[in-house]
Amino acid sequence: MDKKITIAIDGFSSTGKSTLAKQLARHLGYAYVDTGAMYRSVTLYAMENGFIDSAFFNSEGLTDCLDDISLQFLFNPDLGYAEMYLNEENVEGKIRTLPVSNLVSLVAEVSAVRAMLVKQQQHMGENKGVVMDGRDIGTVVFPNAELKLFMTASPETRAQRRFEELTQKGNTVTFDEVLYNVQERDRIDTHRKDSPLVKAADAIEIDNSDLTIQQQFDKVLELAKNALAVTYP
Repeated sequence: MDKKITIAIDGFSSTGKSTLAKQLARHLGYAYVDTGAMYRSVTLYAMENGFIDSAFFNSEGLTDCLDDISLQFLFNPDLGYAEMYLNEENVEGKIRTLPVSNLVSLVAEVSAVRAMLVKQQQHMGENKGVVMDGRDIGTVVFPNAELKLFMTASPETRAQRRFEELTQKGNTVTFDEVLYNVQERDRIDTHRKDSPLVKAADAIEIDNSDLTIQQQFDKVLELAKNALAVTYP
């Protein structure tokens, strides 16, 4: 029997969850699932089909069309990880923009959207050997995960990281816009009625405000090794 566990990484936006999850998955030989990309893809679909913009959200219309949304993670050997496909189109670039970021928390509040994606996520991780990051992985998707992490950092630190990421990709944004987006997403994510962002009782909290990417990885890799040792003594 392969000795594999489920690693659930939750936390606030722009805390480097995806970066950490990719590192862990690559090192351990696990599958990586970016649930945020799934919610972003549904948001992109809603935007492109006229269900949502900055002043309007037809959530019922989006719910009626969920069967028309096909999501896939397809492995890119050049990058070393899977990319997000929406209805057979690679949307990695489109879903990482500030307009999508500004609306994704609203779409993620829709119970029908959450139910559809949680079901898909649970199916992806049913055989363990998965690293999954998001907002409700340790509380809803995999409440029995052997290792649960909760990532946090100050809003200013997270906004600066996100601002640098967006500008490096050629997006024209201001720091204040990004900071507002981070704070607004925090508010919506933690106050929604369905599966709000909360730290699971048995999750290990990691504040990476002052950690390098390597320091964070080394710390979490040790936690993963410990979880494996406990699970398979």
